[in-house]
Amino acid sequence: MKINGNAVRIGNVVEHQNRLWVVTKTQAVKPGKGGAFNQVEMKDIRSGTKLNERFRADEQVERVRLEQRQATFLYADDDNLHFMDGETYEQIMVKTEMVGEQKAFLQDGMAVTIESYEEEPLSVTLPDTVVMQIVEADAVVKGQTASSSYKPAVLENGVRVMVPPHIESGTRIVVKPEDSTYVERAKD
Repeated sequence: MKINGNAVRIGNVVEHQNRLWVVTKTQAVKPGKGGAFNQVEMKDIRSGTKLNERFRADEQVERVRLEQRQATFLYADDDNLHFMDGETYEQIMVKTEMVGEQKAFLQDGMAVTIESYEEEPLSVTLPDTVVMQIVEADAVVKGQTASSSYKPAVLENGVRVMVPPHIESGTRIVVKPEDSTYVERAKD
C-alpha cells in the first residue's frame, strides 16, 4: 500500500531500498526555504541496521502490513525454537536470536504472536507477563521495611530479578519478560 512521505508514522513497516524497515522516529521539518519533508529514522527488521531518510510529501513510500499469527511454543533445540500455528497446526521454526534474552521465559504451551512477511517469520512476541517461581531469595534484613527496598532473587529459569522484601523462596510471582522486572505476587 503506497502512502505519502509525510504520512509515515512511528511503528510503520515500510519497504525501502528492497529491504523491510520499522520506523523508530519521525520529525516533520518545514525549512524556511524549500519544501517540507519528514525526517525518518528506520531500523532494518532483519539485520538491525539503522538508516536516516528524508521523505518529501510528494514521494510515495510502500507501507507493508505484517501478518500476525497466534502460535504455541513447543520446544527448543540447538539454535532454533519450534512453534505450532494456532489455525493450521503447522510447525513454525524460528532462530533463537529472534527472541533474544526473552527465550528464558518461554514455557511449554505458551501462546505467542509471530509476525511474518510473505510466510517468513520476522519477530516473536511473548505475553506481557508470565508467572514464574522463585527458587532462591536472600533473607529479609530486619529493620529494612522501606517500601523502595528490593532484594535479589533467582527464578526457576535462572534469571535474576529484584523483588520486595516479603517475597520468599518458593513464591510464584508475575514478571515482565521484556525487561525481567517484578510486577506482583501471583494470584494462584
